Amino acid sequence: MKRFRLLTTLSALSAGAGFCAGVKYETHGKGQNEQGETESRNCRYYIPLPTVSAAAPTNVDFPSFSNTVFPTPTPPSNRISEIMKYGFPSLDQIKSYDNFVLSYDRRNRTAHWVFEHIKPEHVSGKNETDRDQSSFQEDYSIHPYFRSTNYDYKASGYDRGHLAAAANHKHSQHAMDQTFTLSNISPQVGRGFNRDAWNNLERFVRGVAKMNRNVYVCTGPLYLPKREADGKLYVNLVSCDWSKQCGCTHTFLQGRGCRELPWRV
Repeated sequence: MKRFRLLTTLSALSAGAGFCAGVKYETHGKGQNEQGETESRNCRYYIPLPTVSAAAPTNVDFPSFSNTVFPTPTPPSNRISEIMKYGFPSLDQIKSYDNFVLSYDRRNRTAHWVFEHIKPEHVSGKNETDRDQSSFQEDYSIHPYFRSTNYDYKASGYDRGHLAAAANHKHSQHAMDQTFTLSNISPQVGRGFNRDAWNNLERFVRGVAKMNRNVYVCTGPLYLPKREADGKLYVNLVSCDWSKQCGCTHTFLQGRGCRELPWRV
């Protein structure tokens, strides 16, 4: 009886040990299988890259630039920075041309101001420029609603007065033609002002420019009040035509001459 119980116990222990061993083996095998699948998924898109030893010789011929002569780049000519060296009086509707810069007044259809940088060669007249070949033209960069036209001045009683004078730009026919753009023009009284006093002032500026290396000129219209009989100040603007382009009461011109020694030019 005792022997039978002993055999039964040993059989049970053997079965339990075998079951545990089987479970552990199956778990271990499953873990290895999952690990293998994981490694396979991680390496599925792996592309081996070739490696080259730093000591290995190469057969690549690199071009030699030791005897190549590169041309010296020409620096761009920034004329605007030269003209506006001392800053912009304002920044409303800035328009640049070859030899002058202006701020356009869309309400009165003329310029707020025009800035010039004049050198002796600009007013020397050595180049073949002819004022008679220039003609007044609209500034097509301005919307038609704000643009002045030649028709505005017809039978208005006002001259088409230059702000940047044509004779200040004799170095180039194109530069002179640009001064006839109507955005550079202001309605001015002809006799007594545009053809006399203002013309004399422009000649004086050119005389200063011939004696100085750099002359900076700022020109523009003024709308100054006048005291009337009732003791109040009024600004009376006369419209040139149906377009409501207004003539100014005064015109200003401010210049600055800079004399430089030849070796500093």
